[in-house]
Amino acid sequence: MRTLLRIFAVMRKEFLQLSRDRLTFGMIVGIPLIQLLMFGYAINTDVRNLSTAYVDEADTNLSHQFISELTATQVIDLKHRAFNLQELDALMDAGKISIGVYIPPDFDRRVINSGRGQGRENQQQAGLEGGTEETGSIAQLLVDGTDPIILGVAQQLTATPVAFDSQRIGGQSSRIVVRNYYNPERRSAVNIVPGLVGVILTMTMVLFTAVAIVRERERGNLEFLINTPVKTPELMLGKIFPYIVIGLLQLVIILSLGRYFFDLPIRGDYLHILWASLLFIATNLSLGLLLSTLATTQFQAMQMTFFILLPSILLSGFMFPFDGMPPLAQAIAEVLPLTHFNRLIRGIILRGADILSMWGELVALGGFMVIALTLAIARFSKRLD
Repeated sequence: MRTLLRIFAVMRKEFLQLSRDRLTFGMIVGIPLIQLLMFGYAINTDVRNLSTAYVDEADTNLSHQFISELTATQVIDLKHRAFNLQELDALMDAGKISIGVYIPPDFDRRVINSGRGQGRENQQQAGLEGGTEETGSIAQLLVDGTDPIILGVAQQLTATPVAFDSQRIGGQSSRIVVRNYYNPERRSAVNIVPGLVGVILTMTMVLFTAVAIVRERERGNLEFLINTPVKTPELMLGKIFPYIVIGLLQLVIILSLGRYFFDLPIRGDYLHILWASLLFIATNLSLGLLLSTLATTQFQAMQMTFFILLPSILLSGFMFPFDGMPPLAQAIAEVLPLTHFNRLIRGIILRGADILSMWGELVALGGFMVIALTLAIARFSKRLD
């Protein structure tokens, strides 16, 4: 009986301690809630509304009907009309679209020929310029194949023949050719490895910085540093510079192993990769400093890091196509630094994009870094006072 009383006494003490720890209580309730909402609402493998641009060189009633039928599937979201294939390619390289639709100038003739079921010779004449691997095609679908999920959705979109019922032409032989950009072998590792750069840097940079500052406070070293001539901004910048070197070392390790084990293609400029990674590392370190001013123990710092890491992995486009998420989830994801870095690193490595063509992502990361660092310095000074 006394044993049970002692056990209940310890249990009561533990519950009281948990009730006083607001962060732990928040994780008990918050983690299941966040995961439920993200997996049930934000994460959707049934992808819709993929960013799309099109070129309509035919500009006829049939081509307009064709575009309308594609749009009616809700798989694509037409955001741009390009004037030629070169502009379509440029939009794809810059990461502004996931799918491009190309309608040739003789679109009507292709549809009529496919509907009449002409012989192989006429079908070959109906093949698109630059690639006749599939005869009888009426149009091309250019797909950013770095994400196999998007490629699979595009292939499902073209699996059903175009009927053109209102014109009573076309039919089972009307096909759309899918052109797979950037990932002809359809390997998932090509998409995953660059994304892992951002995930690993987020986890390590934020955690290392947050824990390092809190550890100094727990050991009493901050009081010693306060009595030196070092100013608050100098102290915080001096703290994060060593971790910049660590972050760059991690970048080299990930890309080197990715190239060795998974034959990762690096099509962009290495200097652009370096600049994008430096900006992202600095952003994460600033976030880590901000968390260190909120946490009182190292365990709390790790808990806060987990709260940042979980939505970053699920909402940033690392695992699931960004365009397939609901607008609210996309709005939340735009606040996460990893979302913008994923676009940068994948654009540079996989598509060979110029970093300046994605200046919006650079501005977003730079703005986040300035805000987080300013708040961290302000809060740090306030706590010292």
